[in-house]
Amino acid sequence: MNDTSASIVAEPATLSVDEFLGVNDRPRWRRWAKYWVPALLVLLLAAWYFGSSGEEKAEYISQPVVQRSLDLTVTATGNLRPTNQVEVGSEVSGKIDRVYVDVNDRVARGQVLAQINTDVIEDQIKQSQANLAAARAQVAQAQATLNVDTAQLARLQEVYRLSDGKVPSRTELEAAQANVARDRAGVNSAQANVAAAQAQLSSSVTNRNRAVIRSPVSGVVLARRVEPGQTVAASFNTPTLFVLAEDLSAMQLRVAIDEADVGQVKPAQKATFVVDAYPGRRFPALVERIDLASNNTANATAGQTGGQGQANAVVSYEARLSVANAGGLLRPGMTATATIATENTGRRMLVPNGALRFDPNEEKEVASALEPNLGLEREGPKATIGVGSRQQVHVLKADGTLEAIEVVTGQSDGRLTAVTSSKLKPGMRVVTGIKADTQ
Repeated sequence: MNDTSASIVAEPATLSVDEFLGVNDRPRWRRWAKYWVPALLVLLLAAWYFGSSGEEKAEYISQPVVQRSLDLTVTATGNLRPTNQVEVGSEVSGKIDRVYVDVNDRVARGQVLAQINTDVIEDQIKQSQANLAAARAQVAQAQATLNVDTAQLARLQEVYRLSDGKVPSRTELEAAQANVARDRAGVNSAQANVAAAQAQLSSSVTNRNRAVIRSPVSGVVLARRVEPGQTVAASFNTPTLFVLAEDLSAMQLRVAIDEADVGQVKPAQKATFVVDAYPGRRFPALVERIDLASNNTANATAGQTGGQGQANAVVSYEARLSVANAGGLLRPGMTATATIATENTGRRMLVPNGALRFDPNEEKEVASALEPNLGLEREGPKATIGVGSRQQVHVLKADGTLEAIEVVTGQSDGRLTAVTSSKLKPGMRVVTGIKADTQ
């Protein structure tokens, strides 16, 4: 009995803590799971990332090769003007009594536009008339004196003949002859005074006529720069009172052609232009002439620029285009952007300029918010694409691979370029870039 109890009490002393608590012993791999499981997940993610990125194929941007005519154009900006614009001024000074027309009024040739006060001119006319009358009276007086002295000379000569040269004396006879000559000179002088008085009177009448401002052409009033009561002074420069346009149904567009494009523009070329007043509407025009002198020449002649300022100025040449304006929609002064058709290539194969600049061996550019200047570094090779240069385009095949094809470039409009190639065919898709990964 006692032995049994002792064995029972001594048995628990031989049990471990885990056995006593009823916890089974865990395997070693489970004990280290907190270390190797995360490492395994990292390895799996890395393998998936690098494996998927290596297998992913680049997506290309492509456009088809087209076959059609390429129209080459030159773009220039300028302003619309009347074909014949006339500034009407005043040759006499004075106060404006009346103005008979206003802006937008249509006027006929010879129509009265304004009236300058003629009170002073009328007084000058009266004075000239009086001077003329006095000069004519002097002519009559001189003529009468001449007649008297001529008659006296005739009597002396008759007496001298009858007396056989005895009377009058030679001295008296010479004095009578001198009086007649003096009288004739007096008549000529008086007649000259009459001519001078007539000229003065004519000038005064002309000034009175010029005080009535008349239209030199038939057209429309573009500007009115005078008001009744205003005084104009024409002593040094002729003041401009009105600006008239002879005919607005036919206008002129003057544009500045850049020196790089002036060699392509020639008279009789067709053009179109747009104005801000009518968005989306194009108006026809025709090139009339291109100035031989540049804007620098005109500025230097006018003394506006010189030295370093003239050397740094942009060189351009003015071209004049005729414009039909039968509907009256266009107005003088409107800013217009003209597109001049300079040449036509005929039916040719055309590829985008981006296809000529694309190089698959370059580092792929990824478009993201951190890289806003994507593609700007590619603008440099753009200048190397010239007429007759050999370039490569990359054709996108059905299996997604690229095939390089050599082409010879022709003329370009800045967006498309005409090319010739024995391998390139219309309808093939040429690559212009790589699609950016937006994920």
